[in-house]
Amino acid sequence: MSFRIGQGYDVHCLAKGETLWLGGILIPHDKGTVAHSDGDVLIHAICDAMLGALKLRDIGTNFPDTSNEFKNIDSKILLKKSYDLVKGKGFEIVNIDATISAQKPKLKSFIPDMEKTMAQVLEIDEEQISVKATTTEKLGFEGREEGISSSAVVLVKKSDSGK
Repeated sequence: MSFRIGQGYDVHCLAKGETLWLGGILIPHDKGTVAHSDGDVLIHAICDAMLGALKLRDIGTNFPDTSNEFKNIDSKILLKKSYDLVKGKGFEIVNIDATISAQKPKLKSFIPDMEKTMAQVLEIDEEQISVKATTTEKLGFEGREEGISSSAVVLVKKSDSGK
């Protein structure tokens, strides 16, 4: 197959005193994610989508939260390592479409920096990454500000220079 699609999803609890990283950007907020790594749900969902597209399991299998190697790791490193696995199979990213679900903070103004940061890590054009943010109209754990989630879809294709 020359094209493959992967889907990813991640969720983390929110707590006071923690930092909030999304798309490789530190977001000012009174709460942050509780996680083994930096808890960047957007990057984690994208990693799972990339890995899933090529049956490379998931982020937890490749970078287990039981390993001290990944304790407090910058998720941009996990993004790069995940894409290295994809490229190792001879594939490259066509596009990424992702959504963050959070009642607060409002994320619209941070999205261009998220897209730029992740594009740089992945060495792709910013036009290949679309990030959106939504609230859940105060419904569910996101709406109650207990947690934050993200979903992503990634399309990859066999690289012209690939295997």
